[in-house]
Amino acid sequence: MTSNAPRRSIKSYSAAAVALAATTALLAGCGSSSDGSKSSDPLQGGKSDGKTVVVGSNNFAESILLADIYGEALKAKGVKVTYKPNIGSRETTYGLLKNGSITVLPEYNGALLAYLDPKAAPKTVEATTAAIEAKLDSKLTLLDPASAQDKDSVTLNKATADKYKLTSDSSIADLKDIAKDLVIGASPEFQTRQQGLVGLKSVYGLEFKGFKALDAGGPLTQAALKKNTVQAADLFTTDPTITKEKHVVLQDPKNLFGFENVQPLVYKSGLPSDGVSALNAVSAKLDTKALLDLDTQVQAGKDPLDVAKTWLKSAGIG
Repeated sequence: MTSNAPRRSIKSYSAAAVALAATTALLAGCGSSSDGSKSSDPLQGGKSDGKTVVVGSNNFAESILLADIYGEALKAKGVKVTYKPNIGSRETTYGLLKNGSITVLPEYNGALLAYLDPKAAPKTVEATTAAIEAKLDSKLTLLDPASAQDKDSVTLNKATADKYKLTSDSSIADLKDIAKDLVIGASPEFQTRQQGLVGLKSVYGLEFKGFKALDAGGPLTQAALKKNTVQAADLFTTDPTITKEKHVVLQDPKNLFGFENVQPLVYKSGLPSDGVSALNAVSAKLDTKALLDLDTQVQAGKDPLDVAKTWLKSAGIG
């Protein structure tokens, strides 16, 4: 959702975030700060003391998990860290970053750019970063983007993928001759958006048998795809039901759905150089497959802090 207005105020909320709504309420006290605790009020306290890096997160489960990953990577380098979890809208988090109350926030580059410059339509991840940097407050900067993305997708259920011999290496373009036999499900807006049926036709030449208006990657869409009421659907790429139901996410080589790479947004003067290298090391290792697996573990009931620490060790970072 880089070229169109964002569907949600924080990011393209993943189905994982929807499925984890109940869990999220329990996560405010999860994870640990430098003294083993987190504030129950994400807006409590003022600026960092200059010696402590404050890692913030938005109020959905994946953001909290990412904050734990980046925060624990900083701790592994000896950086003192505290957390401000479960902050609300981007308007709030951006303001807290500008005044130094937060030092690091895991962001999604496409949604951040849509907030800063709704008309921007970059063609590469690098161009997305450049476009954001051109609009950022001078006290802020972006670090390296991860290859991990939480973005819209065209996803097939297992039965449909098997029938047409399509895999996760297949492309949306591979549907050109079979879309006429498939019903696709998504939010009502998907029917009239460029990042939807309009773009699927103009960019990939797809015309589907039918469209079923459901929800934005939520339980209605998940259920319809599982029951084969629809054979294709717009799910978000880190939705744990993809793994659970063995759905197949098709590649988007023409970047119809833009870019939603995980990318740390940083208050420049609050992060030491070894902190920069620690966060960039995380981004270098974190891909969409790994993030999907981590989200799935949290949905299954694991503490996100434990999930974060285990992944960091496996990646040779923690």
